[in-house]
Amino acid sequence: MSTFNVPAKEEVSTNNQAIFEQLEKAVGFVPNLFATYAYSENALKNYLDFSNAKTSLKAKEKEVVNLAVSQVNNCDYCLAAHTAIGKMNGFNDSQILELRSGRASFDTKLDALARLAKNITENRGATDSEVLENYFNAGWTRENLVDTIALVGDKTISNYLNNTTRIPVDFPSAPSLEEVFV
Repeated sequence: MSTFNVPAKEEVSTNNQAIFEQLEKAVGFVPNLFATYAYSENALKNYLDFSNAKTSLKAKEKEVVNLAVSQVNNCDYCLAAHTAIGKMNGFNDSQILELRSGRASFDTKLDALARLAKNITENRGATDSEVLENYFNAGWTRENLVDTIALVGDKTISNYLNNTTRIPVDFPSAPSLEEVFV
């Protein structure tokens, strides 16, 4: 049940209206979560700038992190959105479900990334040394580590916004892991 209405374009500031127009051109619509950021004069722009900033992680690698973090944080909105984006980045349904569980048996390097993202999120940054050692042994760098931690923070912000506001999901629903692995 939603506790917040998603603001319409005419209900947000002029600056946010311009961002809505950019999103409509780029994505085809304004995702409800982004519209919810627009309750703040600055949060939508700040979030998009942070989320779209340069990183050492490729788009597919970012989706590994987004899926693992969103699962740990139990964010239905972000799981739905990143399931769709994960598919656009070449993952199939079974791979997406596995990534959500914090694993990637189909790729050793992505497995280390998924396990790290899950571990960081579950332990609030107090990463297990074995998980971190495995990450580096899989070929990731310290730059990748810093960028991964930044991405965990990025996704956690959206997870928390959704989990607090309970805005309607405007992407196809992602199946729950319990439904799939029962």
